[in-house]
Amino acid sequence: MKLWNRKKTHFPLLVFVFSLFLVFSILHNERSILEIQDNPDRAPRHQIPVTYVKPNRLTHQNHAPEVLDRFSTCNSTREYSGRKIAWSGHLTPEYGGRRESLESCDVFSGKWVFDNSSYPLYNEAECPYMSDQLACHKHGRSDLDYQYWRWQPHNCNLKRWNVIDMWEKLRGKRLMFVGDSLNRGQWISMVCLLQSVIPADKRSMSPNAALTIFRAEEYNATVEFLWAPLLVESNSDDPVNHRSDDRIIRPDSVLKHASIWENADILIFNSYLWWRQGPVKLLWSTEANAVCEELDGIGAMELAMGAWADWASKVDPLKKRVFFVTMSPTHLWSQEWKPGNESNCYNEKSPIELEGYWGSGSDLPTMSMVDNVLSKLSSKVSVLNITQLSEYRKDGHPSIYRKFWEALKPEQLSNPASYSDCIHWCLPGVPDVWNELLYHFL
Repeated sequence: MKLWNRKKTHFPLLVFVFSLFLVFSILHNERSILEIQDNPDRAPRHQIPVTYVKPNRLTHQNHAPEVLDRFSTCNSTREYSGRKIAWSGHLTPEYGGRRESLESCDVFSGKWVFDNSSYPLYNEAECPYMSDQLACHKHGRSDLDYQYWRWQPHNCNLKRWNVIDMWEKLRGKRLMFVGDSLNRGQWISMVCLLQSVIPADKRSMSPNAALTIFRAEEYNATVEFLWAPLLVESNSDDPVNHRSDDRIIRPDSVLKHASIWENADILIFNSYLWWRQGPVKLLWSTEANAVCEELDGIGAMELAMGAWADWASKVDPLKKRVFFVTMSPTHLWSQEWKPGNESNCYNEKSPIELEGYWGSGSDLPTMSMVDNVLSKLSSKVSVLNITQLSEYRKDGHPSIYRKFWEALKPEQLSNPASYSDCIHWCLPGVPDVWNELLYHFL
């Protein structure tokens, strides 16, 4: 009887505890569901396991990976393994503003002012190093207003360009631009800005190669350009023959290019448009059988930026100045600034006046990713944020007024917009302002 009474008195208690458990479980599950609805990123999902790879590792000669060139191919391609680049800033951001944030004024926020009294800063025909890809007046462009626009920050003035002062800053130094054809255009702009005060017998230009060098004997200085459109080693590193069906990179190594650029005193990097051409094949340095992985452009660029950042994080800013130029915008769809118009930059003769205009040619997720990397290098790298100011300049591209190295077809000639170059920039023009910004920060 006592046993029965003991069991009987515990049974309601067990039921009560179990009921409480069920209630709390239901409430917890409902709360979790609501949290997932409010924040989908917290929802459980299948994820590729992440493995961190140490970049830029020197290997023994007999184990060194094959150097990529335009003949390199993948024996096979598999899915992306989830490998990421481990560099000193990939986990912990540095604190402190970038160099330009120390300025009392944001020189990248402003407007274009027509100024035909002080611009252009040089004459196209008087620069012997001008590229036929950028010499718009030479190739038939008669409206020259694109040469007369000056960038005016809203609340301050840019330091006025002084060629002698710039040469003094470069005395005994190597200034090197590293990147793609847009960075090459900025390099040509800089050479044209500088060369006029150097006697012809005291200056020289090396033949076009992966590294092209302009020398000024009087100042014992060079202004150089290194072709490295993807920053890391790739099968597109030939400055002339770089077309390929498959873009192959070593996502974990800048060593090939860094062996050239590391001895420069002032470095200006860029990289963007080449990552916008579809999926990229990844050939990791540890892969011995040419088995590639495939990844979308922004993901591949993030890996390359990590390998570059690993190098940049070791720079001594007291001995070397490093700049990164943000994405150069394109103007491929005129309906973005002129609704209903189905053209591009062809026949455009004036800047866009709408403040804050942003076209689809400048990819915000890519810019956010690059900004995230650069923010962790704030004490090492200065940023030349040329994107917004260049967005306004739909009139600044070569369009049809440049040399084309392949014969144009009759149907193209009958429709000029179909072959207009709305990516590069006429010189004199927009890249001169990029160099004025560089001079301002030097």
